[in-house]
Amino acid sequence: MTLTLLVLFAAMLVIGLPVAVCLGLSSAIVVLAWHLPVTVLAQRLANALDSSPLLAVPLFIFAANLLGVTGVTRHLFDLVRLVVGRVRGGVAQVSVLVSLVFSGISGAALADIGALGGIQIRMMREQGYKDGFAAGITMAAATIGPIFPPSIPIIIFATATNVSAVRLLLAGIVPALLIAVLLMAQVGLMARLCKLPRDTMVPGLAAIGRKFVISLPAILAPVLLIGGLMSGYFGPTEVAGVTVAYAILIGVFLYRDLSWRSFLRAGLDTVEATASVLFIVANAALFAWVLTVDRVPALVSEALSGFEASPLALMLILNLLLLVVGMFLDSIAAILIIAPIVTPALVHAGIDPLQIGIVFVLNLMIGLLTPPVGMSLYMVSIIAKMPLHRVIRGVLPFLLPLLLSLLAVTLFPAIATWLPNLLFKGPN
Repeated sequence: MTLTLLVLFAAMLVIGLPVAVCLGLSSAIVVLAWHLPVTVLAQRLANALDSSPLLAVPLFIFAANLLGVTGVTRHLFDLVRLVVGRVRGGVAQVSVLVSLVFSGISGAALADIGALGGIQIRMMREQGYKDGFAAGITMAAATIGPIFPPSIPIIIFATATNVSAVRLLLAGIVPALLIAVLLMAQVGLMARLCKLPRDTMVPGLAAIGRKFVISLPAILAPVLLIGGLMSGYFGPTEVAGVTVAYAILIGVFLYRDLSWRSFLRAGLDTVEATASVLFIVANAALFAWVLTVDRVPALVSEALSGFEASPLALMLILNLLLLVVGMFLDSIAAILIIAPIVTPALVHAGIDPLQIGIVFVLNLMIGLLTPPVGMSLYMVSIIAKMPLHRVIRGVLPFLLPLLLSLLAVTLFPAIATWLPNLLFKGPN
């Protein structure tokens, strides 16, 4: 049964069907061919979406869209440019810092690229940066979004593996900061070697003060979100709702850029993005159910349990698996298919599920930057109007800090587990 399922899934991927369709259609064919209950098709699709943590997904997408139409990204970019833009390679450093701040709002790499990519690439082109460099740092910086809370892939992982979503979101804070530091160090090194230009914007205390006041509501959005999570007052769903309300309030009463037209546009964009995500979630749940019926998770768990290897060796094997999977499979689909199968066995081997979750998501975010199915590559190629091969060449140097971050989280679990364990006691 499993072999047939995987062959059908691979064949549909090869002919170019969407991933969600491949998951659902291959599962349905196997259900019919093996005379399994047909009612399972509807039940699994519906039950997969009957989850409170998943409600945070459309809310975070809606909050990011609302803040995007109110000019928040422009204010943030200008503020950070005024503060650090005059150093050599300053606009590239600004791209990393703005992506870090905006990641506390959007929760998705493609959302960061959509909101910031055009601004970042255009600004670097105007300053004299090469197109490949501008595209590369834009894509690499966007990987911070799905690691730093809120993170849609982390919420999906928590839902699929029954891990505390709050603890897992907090586990992403230190790794995200590590990625930002390593990316900035890479930019600083390349700035010296390649003589990258300085920003033409002339900073002044008065200008910085004015822009800080204007940008303060936007800066407070991620502070509100993370503060709510760390205090324990909000879960992921509640904090997503609060973020939406906050985005509406500052858009209407402070920035005064949120009109009915832009509100409806943000809503329509949210519906479209949410439908894509949840369609994958539902079909992946059906795919995972077929694997479960054929005892694949149990067999994998038994195989890993009998495998004489240290937790570190198992994590290195997981990294290799996910780096390959990320080249071919959508990140959310990969989480929903693989995480429920391997996570129980890895936890049984003594590995903290918080570390597993961060390693999972970071691997798959690196997959967004690798062909043939690297969605960030295609998105930046469209935004920057650059051939795909030049976009790929531009991102190659920035894979090094991302892989170093992945290696650090793999070798030192405390990078992921220290903060949530400090704030919360008890089981994950």
